Amino acid sequence: MKTFFRNFALLVVGLITLASCTSTTIINSVPQGAAVYIGQERIGTTPFTYSDTKIVASKTPMVLKLNGYEDCHILLVRNERADVGAIVGGCFFWVPFLWTMQYNPSHTYELVPVK
Repeated sequence: MKTFFRNFALLVVGLITLASCTSTTIINSVPQGAAVYIGQERIGTTPFTYSDTKIVASKTPMVLKLNGYEDCHILLVRNERADVGAIVGGCFFWVPFLWTMQYNPSHTYELVPVK
């Protein structure tokens, strides 16, 4: 019985840890409808839901483009809020500490009209 509870606890911690690896944020623009680029690849249009499994302090440069507005260069850094699940998992296994930080739930950028 003791082994069952130990294995169950390890399973729960493992599942929390795995769920904590992914971080998601919504990229918004004012006005909406801007194209979202990572590098040269268009990945969507605002509002855009972005997810990744990058480790703490990873940086993702993005560009928002909309006709009649200047390009908006942004840098998304995975260090905005703590992830309790990964911290708890990290107490049992070292590896989850690599994902202890997540993105804020959303980011809003105001585009500047071309002069």
